[in-house]
Amino acid sequence: MEILRKQFGEYKGEPVYSFTLQNNQGMKVTCISLGCIITEVLTPNKAGEFENVVLGFDDVNNYIENSPYFGAVVGRVAGRISSGSFDLDGKTYTLPKNESDNHLHGGPEGFDRKLWKAEIVERKNEVGVEFSYLSKDGEAGYPGNLSVKVTYLLNNQNELLISYAATTDKKTLVNLTNHTYFNLSGDVKTDILSHKLKLKSKQFLELSEQLIPTGAFLDTENTPFDFRKGKTIQEGITADHDQVKLVGQGIDHPFVLEENHNQEIILLDEQSGRKLIVETDEPSVVIYTSNMMDESFQIRDVQSKKYLGICLETQGLPDSIHHAEFSPCILDVGEKYKTTTKYTFTTAD
Repeated sequence: MEILRKQFGEYKGEPVYSFTLQNNQGMKVTCISLGCIITEVLTPNKAGEFENVVLGFDDVNNYIENSPYFGAVVGRVAGRISSGSFDLDGKTYTLPKNESDNHLHGGPEGFDRKLWKAEIVERKNEVGVEFSYLSKDGEAGYPGNLSVKVTYLLNNQNELLISYAATTDKKTLVNLTNHTYFNLSGDVKTDILSHKLKLKSKQFLELSEQLIPTGAFLDTENTPFDFRKGKTIQEGITADHDQVKLVGQGIDHPFVLEENHNQEIILLDEQSGRKLIVETDEPSVVIYTSNMMDESFQIRDVQSKKYLGICLETQGLPDSIHHAEFSPCILDVGEKYKTTTKYTFTTAD
């Protein structure tokens, strides 16, 4: 196993470094110190050919100018906070609005736009990077100095573990996720419509016209959102359903996960044979089928367009601060925010 560090570019006059993790099977994961962005994941298809299975760029400027959060850690709070404000202990906090009337993914200068400190991790059976960042009291409108660590570890079982940890000196909100867009065809040969998704979820959240949870938990049964037995993305998004139409004929919804941490999410591309298994201790996952992708830029050698990738954003329920029926994403002094998601890259039998 090995890890290679080199300069990837510059951001605001500071160097951005890339870290390429490689295991003994030949799998590679590359991430950078800007936004903890995962730029590349090279995995074999059923013929043993290694190709990239995530959307990303080869230079920093594209991540700043064009990226819809490709590969990034987003925070302090993933998803939308309605009206760009919240109340905590009797005080109202105002956040910058960067999507209509709402605050999205930590705002216009969220964690995806921050330079993180990086330490290389080398152990007997795994290599990785521990990224750390101090989000100061008042940054993006949030209270408290939030000390955050995000660790990427790759082992010889072709498993990528992403661990998040945070502490604060004042009660605040935190709900972190990784916004990688997966495309298992390899080097973006096709879109993800023929990918099969299997999801252990009996309920999803209804969204308003502003894509904010209404508070209603809807049953997936007898809807396009029922992926419990596995079906293609195409089958889900071509259905005649108001919630599918709402997000531009696709999915951009939180799904409540079963609490067994056992293969909750499986993504399969039958053509290449690649299979991705996602296991998490988070209560939900936002599935986004890139149905609102800007079509004005290049993703390496491919023109951007709808349905080129699928995001599997494991997290707490979005906008929970405004819904008493959701588990609140509140972190208090003396508490530790801690969560892990494991991505296993394999091929179908």
